[in-house]
Amino acid sequence: MISIRKRTALSYILVVILTVVILEALIIDIVRQNYYRNLESNLFSQVKASADIYYRYFSDASLNDNVLNNVDSFWKQTDVQVQIIDNSGKVLMDSIGILPEKGVIAADVEEALKTGSGSWIGNVGYDDESVMAVSYPLKSKENNIGILRFIASLREVNREIHDISRIFIIIGALVAFLSAIIGILLSNTIVGPLKLITGVAEKMASGDFLIHSKKIYDDELGKLSDTLNYMAEEIVKRDRLKNEFISSVSHELRTPLTSIKGWAVTLAESSPEDTATLKDGLDIIEKESDRLTAMVEELLDFSRFVTGKAAIRKDRVNLQDVVNHVVRQLQPRAERDGILLRLDLESPLPSMLTDGNRLKQIFINILDNSFKFTPAGGTVTFTAKYEEGKAIFCIKDTGCGIPPDELPNIREKFYKGRNSKTGNGIGLSICDEIIKLLNGSFEIKSKPGEGTEAVIILNYVDL
Repeated sequence: MISIRKRTALSYILVVILTVVILEALIIDIVRQNYYRNLESNLFSQVKASADIYYRYFSDASLNDNVLNNVDSFWKQTDVQVQIIDNSGKVLMDSIGILPEKGVIAADVEEALKTGSGSWIGNVGYDDESVMAVSYPLKSKENNIGILRFIASLREVNREIHDISRIFIIIGALVAFLSAIIGILLSNTIVGPLKLITGVAEKMASGDFLIHSKKIYDDELGKLSDTLNYMAEEIVKRDRLKNEFISSVSHELRTPLTSIKGWAVTLAESSPEDTATLKDGLDIIEKESDRLTAMVEELLDFSRFVTGKAAIRKDRVNLQDVVNHVVRQLQPRAERDGILLRLDLESPLPSMLTDGNRLKQIFINILDNSFKFTPAGGTVTFTAKYEEGKAIFCIKDTGCGIPPDELPNIREKFYKGRNSKTGNGIGLSICDEIIKLLNGSFEIKSKPGEGTEAVIILNYVDL
């Protein structure tokens, strides 16, 4: 397995080396082209000057006569190889004595005959280094009588280019070496924190959620470290809530079970003729059994939502009938607790496609919470209206309210605030899940000492 450190370092070094090689190749080629252009320009300056001298002072005689008379003053100022060629390509004179029998057939000569000047770079048989040749016409009375050709070896030029190239290659190698070191250091800045995060993650996987991942850099790895810490905190928090939930459920179940067992023992020991005691005992056992049934149903409902098996059965439901039914059902409970339950229908409610039983469950659960936290003499107001394609339900009480630090967590599973009286902390979380399945929204507003307001908004859905 190739580690991230090696992959990161090798990738960085490879990119740098490729960049250096490409840049050096371009720079060396530019240097070579520049040297060659300078040499070509210099040769053209010399050959033009020599051709101009010939035109001014020697063009009265024929080209052959000038060669036979050793007229060389017009080209002696240069130290390169000089050839004088007639229009047929025959070499009449060569400053180093190279006189090919078949004449000269070169690109620069042909180009000079056609366009007035020409240049060529290539190899010759008498030199092991490439040469550069430039040709320029010799004129007599505006007529081309031959070609003056200057030939320079590229040995010195190439040597200078090689020297410069060697310097660039050394610099490139140094850059690549430094880049390798920087690449390794950079990979360490990634791999080092990643190893620390991996170690923390392994300890978390083994069950140690109290460990904290240290954030070294404020980057993606730092964000990953923060995410791990947040995840661990949430797991610890959920675990604590779960334990509190188990403790709460155990307590809630123990109370009715203790009452049922106690009355069962009492009834078993009482006289059959004591009908009053028998009636009271059976009545209490029935009520406590109903409490147990309600708690078990709530736990089963919660389990279905957690596992994603909760069923939503949508049908055409008259929302106004649902609201009226819930208020009639809970009115005796409100009167018994000394609480005023008010229903305020601000506008007629339509029939829509939804789950009526689940809506009743939501309203009853929220109203039950309002009754629990509203003292006698208080008021619970159930407001309902329909506007702009939305059914809006608001349940507001004048109870003790919810502290600001608890409000964001009030809908979380198992959460029970400091002011919780009874219950297992899953009622509002079930309501939240149902509202989501009905494509609605759920918001809770509260101020300590002023009361709590729950707002449910359902988008109108028709067949």
